[in-house]
Formats: sequence, C-alpha cells, structure tokens
Amino acid sequence: MKIPLSTWLFLIAFWTIVFGVHVVLVSGQCQSDQRSLLLQLKKSLTFDQSPSEELANWTSSTDCCDWDGITCDEGGLGRVVGLDLSNKSISGGLDNSRELFNLQFLRSLNLSFNNFNTTLPVRFANLKDLVSLNLSNAGFVGQIPIEISKLTRLVSLDLSTLYFPGVLSLKLEKPNLATLVQNLTQLTELHLDGVTISAHGKDWCQALSSSLPNLKVLSMSNCFLSGPIDASLAKLQSLSIIRLSSNNLSAPVPEFFANYSKLIALQLSFCELNGIFPQTIFQVPTLEILDLSFNKFLRGSFPEFRQNLSLQTLMLSDTSFSGRLPQSIGNLGKLSRIELANHNFAGPIPNSIANLTQLFYLDLSSNMFTGPIPSFRMSKNLTHVDLSRNQLTGEIPSSHWEGLLNLAFVDLGYNKFNGSIPLSLFAIPSLQKMQLSNNRFGGQIPEFPNASSSLLDTLDLSSNKLEGAIPSSVFGLAKLNVLELPSNKLNGTMQLHWIQTLPDLTTLDLSYNNLTVNAAGSNSTESSLAQIKKLRLASCNLRMFPDLSNQSNLFHLDLSDNQITGLLPGWISALDVLQYLNLSRNLLVGLEKPLSLPSLSVLDLHSNQLQGSIPVPPRFITYVDYSSNNFTSSIPHDIGKRYQRKEFDWQFIVTGLGFGLGSGIVVAPLLFCKKINKWHDDRVDKILLVLLPMLGFRYYARGDWRIEPEETSEEEDDTDVDDDEVEDDDEDHFGGREHAVQDDENVKLKDAILLLG
Repeated sequence: MKIPLSTWLFLIAFWTIVFGVHVVLVSGQCQSDQRSLLLQLKKSLTFDQSPSEELANWTSSTDCCDWDGITCDEGGLGRVVGLDLSNKSISGGLDNSRELFNLQFLRSLNLSFNNFNTTLPVRFANLKDLVSLNLSNAGFVGQIPIEISKLTRLVSLDLSTLYFPGVLSLKLEKPNLATLVQNLTQLTELHLDGVTISAHGKDWCQALSSSLPNLKVLSMSNCFLSGPIDASLAKLQSLSIIRLSSNNLSAPVPEFFANYSKLIALQLSFCELNGIFPQTIFQVPTLEILDLSFNKFLRGSFPEFRQNLSLQTLMLSDTSFSGRLPQSIGNLGKLSRIELANHNFAGPIPNSIANLTQLFYLDLSSNMFTGPIPSFRMSKNLTHVDLSRNQLTGEIPSSHWEGLLNLAFVDLGYNKFNGSIPLSLFAIPSLQKMQLSNNRFGGQIPEFPNASSSLLDTLDLSSNKLEGAIPSSVFGLAKLNVLELPSNKLNGTMQLHWIQTLPDLTTLDLSYNNLTVNAAGSNSTESSLAQIKKLRLASCNLRMFPDLSNQSNLFHLDLSDNQITGLLPGWISALDVLQYLNLSRNLLVGLEKPLSLPSLSVLDLHSNQLQGSIPVPPRFITYVDYSSNNFTSSIPHDIGKRYQRKEFDWQFIVTGLGFGLGSGIVVAPLLFCKKINKWHDDRVDKILLVLLPMLGFRYYARGDWRIEPEETSEEEDDTDVDDDEVEDDDEDHFGGREHAVQDDENVKLKDAILLLG
C-alpha cells in the first residue's frame, strides 16, 4: 500500500515528540575531505575580512554544503561541484594553494572580480570536470597557459578583463587563439574581452569556426583584432551574441550577419567600420541589441520597420547614417533605448515615437531634425531625453511631459523652441538636469512647486528671451550645483547672499540680463556659503566686489561690464586656482597689491581707469589685455626676459583698436622676439617704418614702444539676439562681449599689451 507523503511527515513528527526518536536527513551533508579542503583553501587565501564576510563564516562546525558560495551535488553524496568566490577582495594565496586544485568534482568555478595580480596557475588543468570557468576581472596577467586547453568539457569560458592602456593584462601569443580553442569543442560561450590577441581577420575567424561549432556567445572586445571579418564565421549558425567592440576591423559589416537566425545582440562600436550597413540586419526578428556607435565611416539608413521585431536597444551615435527616421519606428514596441547622436538625420521626429511605451533613454542630439517634438507622456519609464543641437521649432505643450516620474535628464538646448517653458517640467520630482539654453523661450521662469525635495542639480536656461525676476523657489533647490541664466531679459534685484541657501552650488552665471545684483552683505566666511568654482556676473550693475576671499575653489571669475570702483582687492591674489579673470569695462583705478596668481592664464583688465605703472602679469599667463586705461609708464623693456624661459616661447603682441590679430602676429616677432638683441636697432626701425603704415598705423618710436592707430573702428554692438540666429555661448570669449565704446580716436597704446603663448 502506498503511504501519502503527508502521512509520513505526520509520523516523523509524532515519533520525534512521543518516543524521542531523532531523525537525520543526510542528503545535503558534505564529505569531511571536501570540508577539510575548503577550510585549508580559506586559510591559504589572502582576503579582506570586511567585504568577504561570507568567506569568513566558513567554519568546521557547520555543513560546508550550506556555506555561501558552495554548491554540492544533487545526489546527496556531499561532493562540492560548485565554488563561487567572486568579488571577495582576494589578493593572493592561490599560487600556494593545492586545495583548490584537489577539488576533483568541481564543475563550476567562479573567481571573478578579485585582485590576484599573478599569472594563471597551470594547475587549473587538474579540474578536468569543469564545465564553467569564470576568471574575469580577477587580476590575472600574462600569457594564458596551454593547460587551459585541456579542460575539454568546458561549455563556458570567461577570461575577460577591463582594458586600460599601459596596464598589464592577459594575452594569447603562445599558445595563440587557435591553439587555445582547438580542443574546447564543447564551448558555447567564449569571453575574452580585454585579452591581447592581435590576430588578423582570417586567422581569428577560422580559428573559431573550425573548432567551436556550437558557439552561441562570442565576446572579444578590445582584443586588438583586425579585419575584415572572414566569411568562415558564417558557419557558426548558433551565434546569438556577438561582441567585437573596440577592435580595428576597418571593414564593412558582412551581410551574412543577417542570416544568424538566433542573433540577439550585435555590438560593433569603435571598430573603424566602413561601407554601407546592410538594412537586412535591422529586420532580424530575434535581434534585441544593435550597437554600431563611434564608427564615423559607416554609412546607412533605416528601412521600414515591420511589426513584431524584438529590437530593444538601438545605438548608432557618431556614425554617418543619414536620411529620415521612419514613421514605422513606432512599430518597435519593445524599443527602450535610442541613441542617434551626431548624425545627418533630417526631417521631422516621427510622432509615432509617442507609442514607444518601453522607452527609457532617447538621444537624438546634433542632427538636423526639424519641426515639433512628439509627446512623451506614454513613456512612463523615460529617464533621459536629449534633443539638443537640432533645428526643432514650435511651442512645447506642458502635457508632453506629464506623469514622467522617472525623468532625470532633459536637454533641449540649441534649437528654436518658443513660447513658455512647459510647467510640467518643473513639477517632475526626479529631474536632475534641465538644459534648455539657446532657444527662444519667453515669459517668466516658472516656480518649482516642490523645491525643498527637488533633486535638480543643473538648471541652464541661458540665451533665451525669459523675463521677470528669478523665482524665489530657485534658491530653495538644495541640490543645485549649476545655475546658468545669462543672456535673457530677466530683471529685478537679486541679493548675492541668497546663494548661501544653495550649499552645493559651484557654477553661477547671471550675466547680460537687466538684473541688478547686490553684493553687499555677502560674506564668504560663513560656513553655509557654497564653494563656487565658476562665477559670471557680467553686466549685472554691480557696484562693489563680492567678498570671495574664502572661495579657494574659484577658477573662473567674470565681473566685466559693471560699475565696480576703487582698487582691485588684494585677496584676489590668494585665489590659488584662479585661471580666468575678467574685470574689463569697470571703474577700477588700481591694485591693492601686485597680482601673484600661479594658475592664471587669462587676464582682462581693459577699459578701466587703472593708473600708475603697468602691472607685471603672472608668470604663466597666456592672454593679457590692459588696453584703454590710464597707465603712465611704458611697457617694461625686460618684460620679455621675465617670460622667455626654456619652458615657454612667448610671443608678445602689442594690440589696440583697429589692429587685428593677424597683423599682430606679423609685427610681434619684430618687436619682441628673443633674438631681437642680435639685430641692429636701425634695421628693425626700417622694417617697422615700412610695415606699420601698411597695417593702418602711423606712429612708432623705438624706446617708447608705442603704436598709434590710424583711426578707431570698434563700436558698441547691439546686444539683442536676432531671431534668426542662435548664439553658441559654450565658450568664453576673450574680453567678454565686444561692445566697448571708444571716445578718443587717437588712443596711445603704450598701456596696451596682449600676450599669446
């Protein structure tokens, strides 16, 4: 009679309670010799106890089949068949350990992500039953030994490592790839990423195709492989994953890749691919991941996508694909990542993208897309949207962004959007970066409804047509790191000390608005004041220097186009990392003390009221403009000697209004060349007297080192941006905006010097 399992369990419990019978289940108990080997292995290894807590808990008082990282066979024989010591911070001891290689029943061994920093032990060949061997990123270096090829039962082999130039890694020379795999005929997965193989296309393709007929996963990125990909690889019809990125294949993509009926992933980025990419590969029904990015000579266009394709990731950035994005892209219902940056795509962005409900990452930046953008409200998983540097136009409805609770990054900069900024963007709690610069957005900046809990760290609304005051909620964004609002029409008065509520702020730019910034009351000694790295307050109606004496991280300071009076404060010389200083077009009359800024490379003090002797620039300066001041001394004759040292070969160029850079380059070697002392003064005079009138100057006197322009030509520029032009304000321009008014058309340039290194 067959007794039900429930009856047996009841009887076991009954006998245990009533008769004190102890029932022992022995199916999981490990053999004593296996436990002993593991304990000896633990003793021989060098590892950090803290991250290797699981390894530290191996003790003789417990069953080794229950230890973390240990798998015993299913037959209840207590034999260890699986050992996983991955990511245990093991740094040594394997060379001196015989115990590991005496675990004769091991079928799976994982030592990945440790720090052995040694060659591969040849005794791995002892583990003849191994089916899976994972030694990836374990710190092994040098030649892969021939003994690995004796593990003929291997189905999966992973010797991959992250590649860093100049850092030792594994290599395949003797034996080479063909010798290593010739006996590993059972392999279905081969991971050799970062291993130096240095084989030609025909060699590595034929080595794989002749020895590994069952190969499904081929991962050999960063292996110094060359192309072209040989036709023999077409024999491997089971291939489902192909990763060959960062090799110098320098060839077209073979059309036979479209014949891999089980192909799931094709990753060929950074391979110097060329030619036209076969459209048929897009239509492989099983393909989920296609990465062709950073192959600038690879051309192609999209086909019409049919339904029921599996494509999830499409990465084609920095290639030469062109044409239009087809409306049928909306048929790719599983598509979650699209990267098409830096292409020649044109035409509208298909509104069918709104149907991609699985989309979480979208980058269409630096193309020539036109027209409006689609709604994203159906893509609830969306985290990243970059549509910058296109020719997109129109207003953006607030409804396009509603309900996107995971959105962290939005960049719509360098387009031609107009209308108001969508209110819904300011209400997204997960948003970290909002970059809307160089558009035509108007109206007021919306308030942030949940500023105190906002994660926003970057707000860039520069170069738009925004009006009104800066919303008070901006100064409640506790995580804010970058605040850029220049070149708008913002107005009102801002107290500079308000930024003390932004402890993480490193970049602040409010230049060229209609704002009045009041620096009174700002005190950099307060502990809550942010450590600013870049501060730009040009044309902000400043009347005094903000107190920045404690800003030790400040490397960029632009206070030009203001009404700052008095002396340049001495604490500026304490800003050791300052590289860019622009105080032009103010009312400064002098310096409290000489400038001694060791890191300064750009110094602009032009158009002030500076008096006295011309200041000697800091030693490693590359650009100086002292023009349009009231200095009483001439340029020191020994200024060249101070800077024409062995490390530098400076050119000193006297500049002024009406004197272009090109002419300066011609005159400079004559005026300030290191070898000028070898020339006779009269000879120099004769050359300059002929050359300077040709360049528009009428006065030169040796010893005075002065040049007078024929006439001035610089006028005040119109600061309004034309509707048909969007100014690129990414780079800092020497001298700020060139709109200084010159009243005296006969300015003597004895007080002007520009240095270029």
